[in-house]
Amino acid sequence: MKASIGTRGLILEEPLLWEKGGRGRRGMSLPRRDVERIPVPEDVAGDGPDFPDLSEVDVVRHYTRLSQWNFGVDTGMYPLGSCTMKYNPKTNERQAALAGFAGAHPMLPAPLAQGILELLYHLERYLCEITGMDAASLQPAAGAHGELAGMLICHAHHRRQGRVRSKILIPDTAHGTNPASASLCGFQSIPVKSGPQGMLEPAAVAALMDEQTAGIMVTNPNTLGLFEENIRQVAAIVHAKGGLVYCDGANMNAVMGIVDMQAVGVDILHLNLHKTFSTPHGGGGPGSGPVCVTRALERFLPVPRVVKRRGRYALSEQFPDTVGRLHAFCGNVGVQLKAYSYILSMGAANLKRASQIAVLNANYIKSKLKGAYHLPYDRPCMHECVFTDQIQSAQKVSTLDIAKRLMDYGFHPPTVYFPLVVSGAIMVEPTETEPRENLDGFVEAMRAIAAEAQDNPELLHQAPTSPKLMRLDETAAARSPCLSD
Repeated sequence: MKASIGTRGLILEEPLLWEKGGRGRRGMSLPRRDVERIPVPEDVAGDGPDFPDLSEVDVVRHYTRLSQWNFGVDTGMYPLGSCTMKYNPKTNERQAALAGFAGAHPMLPAPLAQGILELLYHLERYLCEITGMDAASLQPAAGAHGELAGMLICHAHHRRQGRVRSKILIPDTAHGTNPASASLCGFQSIPVKSGPQGMLEPAAVAALMDEQTAGIMVTNPNTLGLFEENIRQVAAIVHAKGGLVYCDGANMNAVMGIVDMQAVGVDILHLNLHKTFSTPHGGGGPGSGPVCVTRALERFLPVPRVVKRRGRYALSEQFPDTVGRLHAFCGNVGVQLKAYSYILSMGAANLKRASQIAVLNANYIKSKLKGAYHLPYDRPCMHECVFTDQIQSAQKVSTLDIAKRLMDYGFHPPTVYFPLVVSGAIMVEPTETEPRENLDGFVEAMRAIAAEAQDNPELLHQAPTSPKLMRLDETAAARSPCLSD
């Protein structure tokens, strides 16, 4: 293959700030005092904060060097399957940092917060238009919080109907947090095995769906990167027994503007603004997991809700059937501002185009790596594709070895060993933000690793060798983590 983009380079070690500097160093100037200096009593001075004395050079170099140890979506391709990690446009940050938004106190009275309230009001409606749902709440703070909101709404719906239901169906291709969210609402999780094509089969759902079951939690596209083609039939079976269909929308990046979720039978849907709508993810900032519902379930949405009355916007709690509060004020508004910016800058046509390109990129990688790696489901995928280490395991090379070796080629590893229904899974999601040359570089690296697995498997057992740190003892780290010093 062509020269790898991975290299050791000049990576500098960096001690703790308390190990740097020297007494009397200063990297800042205090403003002129307008009060007299008062010395700290000796009996208190010894208990003061232990701040190191640092110059500007000490501080700037410290954080610059630490930044060079990190790999993020601004550094390179981040192919984590099941967890869309696409580039975050900087214009979103600019809009969210506008003084009128960033400086607004959350307890401002409605007459002084009309701009933010109007924005949130319209964002809810944009999300409904994109998904095909009728109403939304922006309160949930992340994906799992959105799942919890969905289950609370499901519980409230059945309680309102005078029914007591204790079970939720959860396919083996659903996201792993779904059972926990159901359990928090008192539901028992009933697993549903997917069929040989990696999708739900109506007969399997019908065999488990009864009058004690509140509904089903389905991920669509599922965690194998496949669209649940039988979703209409599954929804009809669940609805016939009085149940609700909850859809985990974490994989919405594959179907924006393409699938009307309500039309295929979904009653409740959560979204990940920190995935699909390009806001920072993970260590980059907080999340946001709005929940969208049909008109029949709108009454149960969390409060307060943004309402429009006589041309003015206000927060209202006058919804007697609500599940209550899930978050202070309106949720993580800073994240919502960035998602709003993304939606407006893209427009309807380009949101749909983004999904189309995400699907195209995933199928391109699937096609290019087919043969070099085992493909458990050899069929068109959506936004992500799943391989395994079955071919390489003959040389005692595992999925973990492949992921570690990929770091030597300058690529962040994809998701490994998930979904659990595939042994030795290697899950790749390129997203729509990667150009073809980046995809080709990733493919070349993966093919080179496949060749190394055949010719020099020991090399992969020792990988990575290029990054700042070599292979770590992950078992020891998990069992005996060093949490101090």
